[in-house]
Amino acid sequence: MAEIRLQQSQSFQLTAQQVLTSQLLQLPLNQLEQRIYEEVQDNPMLELVEEPRQPENRSESGVEPSPDDSPEMFDSEERFDRATLKSRPESPSSGKTGGVSSGDSEERFFQAVQHDTFHEQLLRELLLQEGIGQREVLIAAEILGNLDSDGYFTEEPEVVIDGLREVEIETDEDEIRTIRQRISYLDPPGVAVADLRQRLLVQLSVFERDHQPEAVSLARTMLQKAFDDFMNKRYDRLLKKLDTGKQQLEEAIAVITSLDPHPGGVFVDEGGHYISPDFIVTYENGALVAALNDRSGLSVRVSDEYREVLAERKVPTADRQFMRKKLQRANDFATALQIRRQTLLKVMETLLVAQSRFFIDGPRHLEPLVMKTVAEQSGYDISTISRAVNGKYVQTRFGVFELKYFFSGALSTDEGEELSSRIIKQQLRDLIEAENPAKPLSDDRLAELLGEKGVKIARRTVAKYREQMQIPVARLRKKIG
Repeated sequence: MAEIRLQQSQSFQLTAQQVLTSQLLQLPLNQLEQRIYEEVQDNPMLELVEEPRQPENRSESGVEPSPDDSPEMFDSEERFDRATLKSRPESPSSGKTGGVSSGDSEERFFQAVQHDTFHEQLLRELLLQEGIGQREVLIAAEILGNLDSDGYFTEEPEVVIDGLREVEIETDEDEIRTIRQRISYLDPPGVAVADLRQRLLVQLSVFERDHQPEAVSLARTMLQKAFDDFMNKRYDRLLKKLDTGKQQLEEAIAVITSLDPHPGGVFVDEGGHYISPDFIVTYENGALVAALNDRSGLSVRVSDEYREVLAERKVPTADRQFMRKKLQRANDFATALQIRRQTLLKVMETLLVAQSRFFIDGPRHLEPLVMKTVAEQSGYDISTISRAVNGKYVQTRFGVFELKYFFSGALSTDEGEELSSRIIKQQLRDLIEAENPAKPLSDDRLAELLGEKGVKIARRTVAKYREQMQIPVARLRKKIG
């Protein structure tokens, strides 16, 4: 006889409403708009409402809309005013007369920051060249679509050939190689090559007029015949293998190190054409003011027409069930949008208080901050904070920043003050850029120098920060003496 056991366990299941709310919260503004349009098209119970902006409303005490507010979710620009930031330290620009933007300031207008994708920049440039038509552009687009995150082409040509067959274009390896070569000489040069050596050789050909011919010739030979020795700074081997003097070798290495191993910040911000800030923060009359960007009054509401149809008894059961399902989805979607809006406002309010000196005086006054602190102060859990700040941007007097930028670890100074790790990294970078190239600073020495500035930091922390900034160790930064 089978044994029967009774076991107690705990489990947590998210409701459909919670899942939808979580999904909408993590969407950036551009994707949110698209999602709203798709939902309205799919659900006849939802109506899309586009209204002109209403006069802005100020709130002195908080940001969360009342549950009794209008049912329209995105009906106006939502604002909150942190005029009572009593706890922030005084600074030269924190008074009512310094660094103040008037009520008519252009800062209040949201600025969508345009960013052409890296692919589009290259294709547009390629199209201007002779012998390039629609066919060549389509092949180039397929090649660019198969580059890795640093702009290298590491796939087999067959991958491009198969991809082009789907759009009824037949090509071969020779044509792909030809177009890849043309791409590699576009601006910035060195994209779509197979490896770093080829990238540097391409850039050397493009920029050779900027250097002495002898140095360029030796640099090309070094890349072609002694690339591994160059990368590992084996200077004795290079001197012997290239049969040259120390001065000539140093000049050739200087030519190569002037080239860019990551041309154009390859594939940075490939997520879309525009970064549309979710918030704008201004400093007006001695007070920090933040506004939620709801674009041009985009809003949704549940259709009253279908509510009336549901109330009729003559509606067939199957139709009634379908309509009730869509109505529930419409209510869930509208509620999820409202929760998203309230959550973002609360998180932004918390950041505005925690980073008030940044918003008033600039990036050098960024305070140490972790998500756990914001979670505690806002009442949300850390996962909600993470979704809320990811891909969301705020427009400030100092530029447009992703909300994740405002989070960083902390280190203590001799006076007990905590500094943001971002500021420490900048100080570390400044020290390395000012070092003697013939005697680069070790991690121990960097820690000592930061200590002299009052920053308590261990050598292993210096090494971690240096690696995060992709700065090599001292021996690889050394130049020929």
